[in-house]
This record gives sequence, structure tokens and C-alpha cells, in this order.
Amino acid sequence: MKKLFLFTAALSLMLFSCKKDSTNNGSTAHVTVKMTDAPGAFDAVILNIKSVIIVTDKGEQTLNVDGGAVDILRFRSGRDTVLADQDIPAGAIQQVRLVLNDSGNRVIVAGVSYDLTTPSGQTSGVKLNVHDKLTAGIAYTMRLDFDAAQSVVLTGNGKYILKPVIRAIATAASGALTGVVSPAASSPKVYAITGADTIGSTTDATGKYYFPGLAAGSYQVKFVPVSPYAIKTVTNISVTNGTVTDMGTVNITQ
Repeated sequence: MKKLFLFTAALSLMLFSCKKDSTNNGSTAHVTVKMTDAPGAFDAVILNIKSVIIVTDKGEQTLNVDGGAVDILRFRSGRDTVLADQDIPAGAIQQVRLVLNDSGNRVIVAGVSYDLTTPSGQTSGVKLNVHDKLTAGIAYTMRLDFDAAQSVVLTGNGKYILKPVIRAIATAASGALTGVVSPAASSPKVYAITGADTIGSTTDATGKYYFPGLAAGSYQVKFVPVSPYAIKTVTNISVTNGTVTDMGTVNITQ
């Protein structure tokens, strides 16, 4: 019992110093929206982005953008900028909308700044059709690939209009891990360990545990139950991006 107490205390201290506890929330996915750019023949293309709306079969979720106006030409050749970062209900994506503020959108050509009008961008948002699925417990990067050369149009009267050509691509950036312990009465603390990183969770009344947002890699999963049950470790559990790895039933013995 003394060894069990010391081991539990050491793991708890390691968890506190390394990582935050995971939760058993299996209904949301974490989405980070980033913007990148394909080059255009301009000095700058500045967009004052208000919000990103993600429409799924679970409804409409608004992700507010707090960073102010962005010169998207600064983010090209693989560089990007984070627009929004939020948990939303998991489900099938039907549409993404990029909503712009009424003012502050402009294009700079040969050192001269011009207002950039966006007929529908300020109200309902620039609509991007996306058909991807967000799996609960998985973190995703939603990359908005803006094509400046095709999106900024010079009219016959010398005005510039924004007719956005944007690709929206959702890419899984993490995996998840789940399983059930038997008996549920063993009530273990569960630790997913890879390298120097330790993430902790607990089981619910049915014995289920859940680790969302895990980096891809190989894990050992350690179960520290209440007395008189014995500690158990399962090794070589593989976690891959975009997948919920199910360990099935893990039997805890006395």
C-alpha cells in the first residue's frame, strides 16, 4: 500500500507539472482556423475579418476573430496566421463562412491604398462549401487558402472588388484514445504517457475513460486503481491523427 501511495503521488505530481487533465467530453472537436495565401501582384491585401462561421449538421457555430485587420500577403509560401481557435460540436461540416467588417478592407497597389469592396462579405459572409466530418475528441486545423491573384478584381472605373477564391481544407491535427475498465468499481486514475509527457484522466460510473486531442505516437497507458486492485500498464498503444483508438475492455485484477 505504501508503494501504491508513493507511485500515485509521483504520477499526480508529474501530471501537474507536465500536462493538464483531459476530460471525458466526447461531443466536441477542437478547431483552429488558419489563413494562408497564394501570391498576387499587390503590395498588400488587408482584410478586416470579424468572424468565421462553421455550419455543421449540429447547427451554426460562430468563432470570433480578435486579431484585427490582417495583411494576407504576409502569409504565403507555407506561412499562415491563426484567425480563431475554439471547441465546437462534432459533426459533418456543410459550409464555412468568412465574415468581414464593414470597413478596413483595402488593397495597396504601387504604394497607393484603395478601398476593397466586398458586396456580400460583411453580412452573411463569404460562403465556402466544405464537406468534411469533425470527429469528437479530435483537434483539427481548418486552413483557408486565399488566392489573392484571382480574388481581387480591378473594375473598369478603377475600383477594386473582392470576389474571394478560397479553398477551405480541414485536416486532423490529433487523435483520441478511449476504452473501458472492468470492474468499474476499481475506479482507476488513467495516465497516457509518451516520452516525457503524461496526460491524466478518470473513469466514469461505467468504467469508461476518454483522452481527446492526443498527439500522434506510441503510448503506454497506466491504470492506478483504488485498493485492493493492482496497478496495470498497457504498452505500445498507437494513436494516429483523425482516429479514435479504442482499447476495448481492460481487466483490472486484485
